[in-house]
Amino acid sequence: MPAPWRHLRLRRPGPADHLPVLAVVDSWWGGLGGAEGARQRALLLPRLMFQHFGASSFLVTSDAPPSADGHTGRDERIVAFLIGFLSPSKPDESYIHFVGIDPAERGRGLGAALYERFFAYSRAHGRSVVRAITSPQNTGSYAFHTRMGFVTEPGPKEFDGKPVQPDYDGPGLDRLSFRKDL
Repeated sequence: MPAPWRHLRLRRPGPADHLPVLAVVDSWWGGLGGAEGARQRALLLPRLMFQHFGASSFLVTSDAPPSADGHTGRDERIVAFLIGFLSPSKPDESYIHFVGIDPAERGRGLGAALYERFFAYSRAHGRSVVRAITSPQNTGSYAFHTRMGFVTEPGPKEFDGKPVQPDYDGPGLDRLSFRKDL
């Protein structure tokens, strides 16, 4: 990791990280949507993503703070993750599926560093296009992706002047579709 994050460790996620990641996602999203929101996030991050796409994904951890009894073992605290994969259907493309950054760590460039790692991984595997999506209402995600060089793909609908892919993730689940040429 870059110098400002010397206390952080970058590694590949595995199946054992599935439930811990789901636990922090609910916390990081502030319980958005209650139990139904948690269920939807869990559906976006099934165990198979950790079983089959660990080699193309990244997990950032930090030492967990000591417990009340003073235990200072090698417990890890999840700080950020990026779940992505190389498209098996489109040999020149890769896809960033889900990204999360601890709110306390946001604004320090950690998300950009993870994306750059994924871009490098994609290039090393012969990919020239990276795709991602977000909801039209997620203005922070839209701003981040455009800063990272993504462009929104044309769509038949608009939301706040942005092109939208209607029903992308199912009925009523419109999305902005991003593309970045490497």
